[in-house]
Amino acid sequence: MDKTPLLEVDDVRVHFPVYEGVVRQRQVASIKAVDGVSFTLRRGETFGLVGESGCGKSTTALAVLRMLRLTAGSVRFEGRDITDLAPDAMRGVRRRMQMVYQDPFGSLNPRMRVRNIIGEPLVVHGLAKDRSRYRDRVAELMDLVGLLPDMADRYPHEFSGGQRQRIGIARALALEPSLLICDEPVSALDVSIQAQVLNLLLDLQERLELTYLFIAHDLSVVRHVCDRIGVMYLGRLVEVATRDELFAAPQHPYTRALLAAVPLPDPVLEASRPQELIHGEVPSVRNPPAGCRFHPRCPLAEDRCRSESPALITNPTTGNAVACHLATKS
Repeated sequence: MDKTPLLEVDDVRVHFPVYEGVVRQRQVASIKAVDGVSFTLRRGETFGLVGESGCGKSTTALAVLRMLRLTAGSVRFEGRDITDLAPDAMRGVRRRMQMVYQDPFGSLNPRMRVRNIIGEPLVVHGLAKDRSRYRDRVAELMDLVGLLPDMADRYPHEFSGGQRQRIGIARALALEPSLLICDEPVSALDVSIQAQVLNLLLDLQERLELTYLFIAHDLSVVRHVCDRIGVMYLGRLVEVATRDELFAAPQHPYTRALLAAVPLPDPVLEASRPQELIHGEVPSVRNPPAGCRFHPRCPLAEDRCRSESPALITNPTTGNAVACHLATKS
C-alpha cells in the first residue's frame, strides 16, 4: 500500500443553523452534525467510518465531496486544498472522487436506460467524443462490474437490487476516479447479495488501484473490507485504529459496546461473554452534553468526563487514536 496521503480531512465541522420566527427569522441554535473530524486516507487504503445512525458519517462524506458547505476545517485531496474551490474548479476535482450511494434504486433515474445512466458522467465532463466510443466505454464498464453489455437498453426497474448497485458502481467508475466514497453500499441488499457486491469492490480496488472511504453501520461488513476504521459518536471521532487492533482490543467504551452488540455464531460463547450494553438515548446534536459526549451513557464516566471534552490522542507507536480520558490515563 502506498503511504502517500490521498485525502486529508482536518478539523472539519458542518453545522446547520436553526431559525425561529416567520417574518423576522433569527438563529437560535445549530445542529452540529459534524464537529471537528480529522483523518487521513492513504492511497490504496480502505478507511471505514462506523457508528450509530445520525452520528455524522454521511455528512462527513458529503463534506469531503464539497456537496455541503464546511462551517470550519479543511479538506485536501491529492495534495490540493479543495476547501474553498469555486464550483467550476470543483468539477475537475470531482472527476477524481466519486460516490456509490446507499439506495441502489433511488440513486438511479427510472426514466433513463442503463446505457445513459452509466454514460452520463462522460457526457457531463465532455468525454463522449463520438457515439461508437461512448457505447464501447459503457460496454466496458458493464463488463467490469459483471453485467452483460446487452442489458444496456433496459431500465433500472428491470434489474435486481444487486444488479442496480453494480450499475451505480459502473457509473462511479466511468471517470476513472482515484477515490470512491461508498455510503453504506450494501445495507439495502439481501445478505446473500451483500457478499457478492463487497467482493466486487475488493476486486475493483485491486485491479484499478482505488482508494475507498467506506461508510457502514454493520461491523461485520467493515471488518471484511476495511484496513483502518474510525468510530464516530455524535459528530466526532472517538477512536481510530487498524481493523485487527480495533476488533482485538478496542480502547473506547463506546467501541467496546458496539462490538459487544455483534452476535457470535457460537451460542455457547455468546451466552458466556460479558454484556456491555449502552443505556439511555443518543443526546441531541442540537444540544450535546458538556465534556465527553458519551458520558451520559458511559458506565465508566468520572467527574472529569462530565466537564472536560477529551481530545483525540494519537499513539505515536501504533498510529491509533482514542478520545477518552480513561484510555489515555492508563
